[in-house]
Amino acid sequence: MVAQCLGAICGVGLVKAFQSAYYNRYGGGANELSAGYSKGTGLGAEIIGTFVLVYTVFSATDPKRSARDSHIPVLAPLPIGFAVFMVHLATIPITGTGINPARSLGAAVIYNNEKAWDDQWIFWVGPFIGAAIAAFYHQFILRAGAIKALGSFRSTPRV
Repeated sequence: MVAQCLGAICGVGLVKAFQSAYYNRYGGGANELSAGYSKGTGLGAEIIGTFVLVYTVFSATDPKRSARDSHIPVLAPLPIGFAVFMVHLATIPITGTGINPARSLGAAVIYNNEKAWDDQWIFWVGPFIGAAIAAFYHQFILRAGAIKALGSFRSTPRV
């Protein structure tokens, strides 16, 4: 996480150095809650957007799916890219689409505008909650991890 945050900061610094006109015109690429939306709406958009992305990644790269669909394993990037595209279409008007705390932090650090820092917590809390829900849903609901764990617990002999 630290390396990704440092990489995002360096990346935004390079963009500012080489494309300063575009950088300034577009607010440094910093994520901000758009006018007319509440913090709750922004948080919800980030949670749902991250959930969709992480769930798609888990589903597309699931080893059980790969074994079943072994004739098309190279197509996993297709649904992942489509999920990223759809999430951007839905959330750019609300938050500018964070779904990656490191990217949001990198832009806020280099741009260093008060508005970019005001709602920075949304771009950390939302993705962490969305990713956690997607992981739980994939592991315990779709793959029935909880039922398997309970079954193995019940099958142990009692002494």
